[in-house]
Amino acid sequence: MTLAENLVLTETDYGIVLLDVVRGTYWDLNPSGALILRTLLDGGAEPVAARALAGEYEVDLDTAAADVTALVAELRATGILR
Repeated sequence: MTLAENLVLTETDYGIVLLDVVRGTYWDLNPSGALILRTLLDGGAEPVAARALAGEYEVDLDTAAADVTALVAELRATGILR
């Protein structure tokens, strides 16, 4: 997965901020959302992101997988991920 071309990603102490430089909109991902996005952008598939999330935040794998699926759907719907 890749980011849309018009996005700038900035790491913060609290996660990731994404700025759409064309539309002037931005999104703020909390640490768990940032972990998911980093994993996906580094080439990991959704199951890899779910395992990373489950390991980091001590949630069960089914919950983590559902969270990853929901975030990916939202990021694709907004045009952030391609």
